[in-house]
This record gives sequence, structure tokens and C-alpha cells, in this order.
Amino acid sequence: MRKKRPFAPQKCLTTCLLICVPYIYPSNSIQDMRIGYARVSTEDQTLDLQRDALKRAKCREIYQEQAAGKNTSRPQLEGCLKSLREGDTLVVWRLDRLGRNLADLVRLIGDLEQRKINFASLTEKIQTNSPAGRLVFHVFSALAEFERNLIRERTVAGLKAARARGRKGGRPAKLPASGSPDRHSIVMLL
Repeated sequence: MRKKRPFAPQKCLTTCLLICVPYIYPSNSIQDMRIGYARVSTEDQTLDLQRDALKRAKCREIYQEQAAGKNTSRPQLEGCLKSLREGDTLVVWRLDRLGRNLADLVRLIGDLEQRKINFASLTEKIQTNSPAGRLVFHVFSALAEFERNLIRERTVAGLKAARARGRKGGRPAKLPASGSPDRHSIVMLL
């Protein structure tokens, strides 16, 4: 005949906790949040496309702002970066929405890596949680800066060509040229 084992409530409780707690409180329920950042450069652009893509990517929170990439003051980006915790993922629609230039982008991603925060770009399909993803990030960010430089060069060349043909760019003057009778009468009215 077999001996009955004595009842050990502590052992049962420990076993129950080891089996049940991971299902009740999964480890990634608080951590591993996907936080999105969307930015447009001008007032006539809308955030709708970026916002929809970030929602489809299951971002729990989306920081949005309207600011030129060259602008150093981006309060929403700063708030977004402060809210990220270890294990979270910062998600952007495209690489150029995050950084002003290659150096800025690499610095931001380096800061995220030091804090053990992942990065994902939806359009380029980049995720920095693997060595291959980090390599692709660096290649794409270099290509993005190259593209911006080409656009800048084409713009400057177009403006030079227009000036050579006698076209003057810019906004029209508010007042007529100095010395003209119209200017003198306008100044006298003021």
C-alpha cells in the first residue's frame, strides 16, 4: 500500500503562482509599449496618413507635431523621448520624420539603444532590435540624407538658372522703390 503524502500548502501556492501569474500579468503588458511619433513640416500638410499608419502599427500613444525638421525645438519629440522606457519601441512612419540629418538621426538612435529602447520605421521596414535591422537603419539613413542633399542642390541650381534669365525670386516689395513719388506719398500718410 502506498503512503499518502502530507499536504504542503506552501508548495501548492508556489506552483500555482509559477503557472498562473504569467497568464494573469504577462511581462510585456506594462513594458514593450509601442509609442509613435508623427511630424509634418508645414501647416498645409496633415498628420492623417502618419497617424493612421501608427495606429495600424498598434501604437498605444502617438506624439504629433508641426515643425520643420531643421527646427531644433521640437517639444513633442522631447516629450516622446522622455516617456519611453526600457523595452519600449519608438515607431515613426519614415526616417526623415525623426531626425534633421544623418548625424542627428544616428545620435537619437544611439541614445535609444543605450536606454535599451527599440526603434521601428514603418515605410522602410526597419527594426533596430536585431543586428541586421541596425545595419539597414544606417544604410537607409545615409540614403535619406543623400536624397535631401540632392534636393537642396537642385533647388540652388534652379534658383541660379532663374536669376541668370533675369527672374527675381522672393516676395514682392511692400513699398515702391525709394525716391519714387508713390513711396513719398505713402510715407507722408504714415
